[in-house]
Amino acid sequence: MPNCAVQGGCPTDYAAVSISIISFILLLVWSIFPFIVHKVPRTKGSGFWIPVIQVVASFIILLSIMMSNNFLKFEKRYWWQSCYLWAVWGEGPLGFGLLLSCRITQAFQLYFIFVKRRLPLIRSFFLIPLILFPWIVGAAIIHIKKPLSNRCHMSVQWTVPVVCLHSLYVATLVGVTAAVHHIEFRFDELRDLWRGILVSSVSIVAWVTAYILNEIHDNISWLQVSSRFLLLVLASILVLAFFSISSSQPLLSQISLRRRESREFRTMGQALGIPDSGVLVQSEPNSRIDPNEPLDKLLLNKKFRQSFMAFADSCLAGESVHFFDEVHELSKISEIDCVRRIYMARHIIEKYIAAEYYFTGAAMEINISYRSKQEILSTSDLARADLFHNALNEIVQLMKMNLAKDYWSSMFFLKFQEESDMRCNGYELEQITGWNYSPRLSSVHGTDDPFHQDHLLKNSECGNDTDS
Repeated sequence: MPNCAVQGGCPTDYAAVSISIISFILLLVWSIFPFIVHKVPRTKGSGFWIPVIQVVASFIILLSIMMSNNFLKFEKRYWWQSCYLWAVWGEGPLGFGLLLSCRITQAFQLYFIFVKRRLPLIRSFFLIPLILFPWIVGAAIIHIKKPLSNRCHMSVQWTVPVVCLHSLYVATLVGVTAAVHHIEFRFDELRDLWRGILVSSVSIVAWVTAYILNEIHDNISWLQVSSRFLLLVLASILVLAFFSISSSQPLLSQISLRRRESREFRTMGQALGIPDSGVLVQSEPNSRIDPNEPLDKLLLNKKFRQSFMAFADSCLAGESVHFFDEVHELSKISEIDCVRRIYMARHIIEKYIAAEYYFTGAAMEINISYRSKQEILSTSDLARADLFHNALNEIVQLMKMNLAKDYWSSMFFLKFQEESDMRCNGYELEQITGWNYSPRLSSVHGTDDPFHQDHLLKNSECGNDTDS
């Protein structure tokens, strides 16, 4: 026991390493479960890479604790076993610091979107390094001064500033979370923020306790072994508890491992409880469509909109119709229900306008003018009723020029008219064989392939012009 307490390789050390490996595997399964089981396509922007950074930082912090506390026994000493590589950089800015920076960034996004009602001024790609910068400076100073002992422990005069730095980041997270605590979030964002604060606080207490036990009682072998065992096991549990995707992808969290409901939300409208969202209204009147009526008026008919959407998708030009459909869903939400309107507006912006708000194209980016796009991205109120008014007018004009004329002469329209006649004659929709009217998956499941569905017709039915 005395030998392995210093050099590592005790049975309890390997037991703790095994627990940490299992914990990390569970974290990976948790993070990729929706993508493997539910076939959710990879999203763009911070909704994808912030959770990825959390997973990487969790791996770094677990590995760093193993290496800096001598869990593994090595016959020789190598340069990559340096205390400053693992105890300073791994456990610091690249591990715990990166985890906290991601959570602060998520809280910052929620504050701007739901409290300020506008898109964040600073992109997450720049905000995380900015938040992490003080931690990087602190790690650089420690690396230069080299205050660590041969067992990777610091003296009290260095431990106190390090603990204060940890506490400062937790306090920042508490401050931003307190600023959004009054918002009635529809998903788990606020709960996950408070959980992150609790996990961070427990981590600091555990680290300080382990430091005291190792430094003050370094002559007691069993205490050395047991304290580092508890430190790694506790860290393994905490990285699982710290992980969250609800802030960056709230709807993706609805199909994670912790959700056991049989119901699966297929559209944002369904998840937000918008009436008749994603389904055909049985009470909708059956009437023949007059091609001479304005297209925007015709598209208010749910059955016609689904038929027109199927035709547009068969032409690989369905983005505009899907955009119209989701903006129409947004209009059903009361103007006094600001939270739900902001959820829906944010969803539409990320899916059709610009992913990560400014720099990358959206999954189903629509063809609108730069002026209309900037009007949406720079809005001072995401909940306002006319947020997408100008963009919608441009899209309707594009559909009139590029899709409508071809649709009236297509088999999709003829099939729609035939089914409308049969409904008027008392036949039920279920007795009619035709295309499936169920709505396409929305970006609740990420940035879905906008053209993956079966069609009755080939692309030859479409005109040469599309509203891509």
